[in-house]
Amino acid sequence: MKIERFTRSFIVICFLYLLLLLSGKEDMAWWLKPMLIPFLISIVAISDKFPTQEILLFALFFSWIGDVLLLFSDKHSLFFIFGLVAFLIAHLIYIFLFQKQNKINKNKIYLQFSPIVVIYLLGILSILWSSLNEMKIPVTIYAFVISTMLLMSIKAYFEWKKPANLLVLIGAVLFVISDSILAFNKFYTPIPMSSFLIMSTYLAAQFFIVKSVLINNKV
Repeated sequence: MKIERFTRSFIVICFLYLLLLLSGKEDMAWWLKPMLIPFLISIVAISDKFPTQEILLFALFFSWIGDVLLLFSDKHSLFFIFGLVAFLIAHLIYIFLFQKQNKINKNKIYLQFSPIVVIYLLGILSILWSSLNEMKIPVTIYAFVISTMLLMSIKAYFEWKKPANLLVLIGAVLFVISDSILAFNKFYTPIPMSSFLIMSTYLAAQFFIVKSVLINNKV
């Protein structure tokens, strides 16, 4: 019952937050942003114990740190850089988590999808490259890591039980979409309703990944 209550609360506060963004009240939404991910952290924390629970909590914690740091990115560029590092760590933890959850399976069918991931990686870097300036190396590293996370979610799709396998793939794809919109908006060209698009896909991504891990562990 507590998990359901926290889940409903998360959905409600996300809806309120996104509604504020959609209506242009970003100053009010600013105060709500740090409260979003803690609901997911609470859901995982009060769940029955499972092997990758602490790993998932660490991924969410660094995501929350990234959220908070990016709130101040307009104050100084270091906030954006450290926010990027926090999310980079979160993605590395997700990669480790997906691998820990995956079964030992000699079937390499997921590698058939690696060209799609590589095309995405090279495509976004080629478009952004000329405008990245001193951020070329950090963004390249970040793009490589999130692409690896996406590939590991594809691997999970073929190894996790249903519907966890589909949820983790959807979550990873939404994460890639969210980060891609953020990158295009910051380094290439302003995107209309960028805050709403970035945060709606990001929040859905985190929710689907959390649900997928909990379902896969029979919580």
